[in-house]
Amino acid sequence: MVYIDVTAAVIWKNGKVLIARRAPGEHLEAFWEFPGGKIEKGETPEQCLKRELFEEFGIDAEIGSFIVESRFSYQNKHIRLLAYEAAHLSGDFSLKVHSAIAWAALDKIDNYSIAPADVPIIERLKLNFVHGVTH
Repeated sequence: MVYIDVTAAVIWKNGKVLIARRAPGEHLEAFWEFPGGKIEKGETPEQCLKRELFEEFGIDAEIGSFIVESRFSYQNKHIRLLAYEAAHLSGDFSLKVHSAIAWAALDKIDNYSIAPADVPIIERLKLNFVHGVTH
């Protein structure tokens, strides 16, 4: 099975995490996800994530520590999702491939329709929270 390597950013603000809703017409439209995208040839996951955050939202971000890997098979593709901590450094969020963003508290995030590949990221974040790793 061949996996497509994809990145995801976990950006915190005031104890809440950024999630973005896929726009109509996009793959997984209306699902919420951690922003990121496909790693291009010759690119590190960190470089990819920095590029994707600028392309998708117009923001500059610092990419931090690796959090968790999630593997998921959709009907027509298999992805390996690599989640990293990220910090919003500058720029106002503008939506290009998403229809909305939200800052979600972990205890309320289950109220959103989360993309299946992103669910293990939430599980890890909740586990970290239980063990005292907070933002």
